[in-house]
Amino acid sequence: MTNKKVNISENNCSLKDVLDIIGGKWAMPIIYHLSKGKMRFKELERNVEGINTRMLVKELKNMDANGIITREVFATVPPTVEYTLTVKGEKLLPSITSLYSWGQEFID
Repeated sequence: MTNKKVNISENNCSLKDVLDIIGGKWAMPIIYHLSKGKMRFKELERNVEGINTRMLVKELKNMDANGIITREVFATVPPTVEYTLTVKGEKLLPSITSLYSWGQEFID
């Protein structure tokens, strides 16, 4: 997976473009957990089972660059960072739910 912002025009969107944005192994679990509301970095790290710190940072940066999440930094010591889904990110939830349902039906 690439770690870059993907520019997609409405006339030129392909499944590959979508997968470049949300195709990372950890993107959908992160989106699912953020669907419950704002979360701090450590909360996400604890809730997304099996992810390491480096990979979480990479996925969050990619999703932020593509407008799926917002990152809000508070001037505290140590710095506090909260992540939330954008409207664009929230629109992915029905698709993720459908994929989850499909997996429940067809994957042992």
